[in-house]
Amino acid sequence: MTEPHPLLAYFTEAADGRFPPSDGGVTVLPPLSGGLECSVAFTGHAVVATALAAAEVHAGNPHGFGASAEPAFLRYLAGPDGWIGLTDAMLTARGTGGAPRLAELKDEDAHPRVLYARELRTDVTVHGDGRGLVTLAHGLAGRRELSIELHAPGQGHGRGLLTDALSLVPEGEPVFAAVSPGNARSLRMFLACGFTPIGSEVILRPGRLRAVPGGG
Repeated sequence: MTEPHPLLAYFTEAADGRFPPSDGGVTVLPPLSGGLECSVAFTGHAVVATALAAAEVHAGNPHGFGASAEPAFLRYLAGPDGWIGLTDAMLTARGTGGAPRLAELKDEDAHPRVLYARELRTDVTVHGDGRGLVTLAHGLAGRRELSIELHAPGQGHGRGLLTDALSLVPEGEPVFAAVSPGNARSLRMFLACGFTPIGSEVILRPGRLRAVPGGG
């Protein structure tokens, strides 16, 4: 059996209210599967999963008080030809279990939300109804992640759909979501449904070359 990525323990402990020390430090872990890396920020402490050696990471001048998410450091980490995702708020809640309240959908493979989930995650399943769709998958470090897409935003269906989505996760099991802070409507919806902010995250797919922060 494959050992879980060490980053998973940070997520599950944060879901239980246990966080790294707020010391400004940066913990360096091995890269994620699928050629991905990430920079995760908790309060006062950052965790970077990367193929770079710890000394190389620290040469980029990150720290746990915000610099691990600065553009210069992320570009250093990804390299000039690497891909850098959005900086998302990292949220967590608990599954409610019971009888699933959403049907699994088999004909949504071309939906942009589904395509994006399958690019970054594994074991993706799609569920939903007339209100919208939900993806459930294994994401960063193997954690359980969900995302939702409403068919008609602003119709008041989001909270109900998200609440029903939690029935797809066994009772008490942590589930995570990444939400852009600028998407205030979505962020409010997740918070209203019991999700709690635990940090922020940026996913990267690095290139071979490395840039120096502040360089040309």
